[in-house]
Amino acid sequence: MEHDLGIRIVMGNDFYERNEQLVAPGGEIRPAGEIFGRSVITRQYFDRYGRPVMHTETNNIGRGAEEAPRWLWKQFLNVRNLREQGVPVLGFTWFSLIDQMDWDSALVLQRGVVNPLGLYYLARRPRPVATTYQELVQRFASEPLLPYGSVLGFTQDCARKGEPRLPNR
Repeated sequence: MEHDLGIRIVMGNDFYERNEQLVAPGGEIRPAGEIFGRSVITRQYFDRYGRPVMHTETNNIGRGAEEAPRWLWKQFLNVRNLREQGVPVLGFTWFSLIDQMDWDSALVLQRGVVNPLGLYYLARRPRPVATTYQELVQRFASEPLLPYGSVLGFTQDCARKGEPRLPNR
């Protein structure tokens, strides 16, 4: 990567249960469900690119809205696991804030189908997953984003002696 941005680049990655696929010997691609999971895959990306990470998008598409709180906890705990491994995960996003229209067809078909994926119904009432998200924020708000501060290089010394630094790439 040739640019003058230094260490200010953050790698964003989305993760859905459908991300992991099986490729059959004849080339057929089938959904595999979650085999390795976000933590393993994101760790591989971090090891390859050495950039701070933002979990930019997840939800429980393809499952019922009643399973959304479980998926949210699972993804959030993956973020915590990565942080415990020293991977600088800077943020987490549930997509989207409100339910989606026709998202199941990638917006190709305009059918008016409501996809119940948001933290809130289209009528702006909270779904159970919104309550779970609020619980996560309240429970973990006091945890530092990263130990000892700046990972984006806005200070001269990004980490104290003995603490891991991001590799220069």
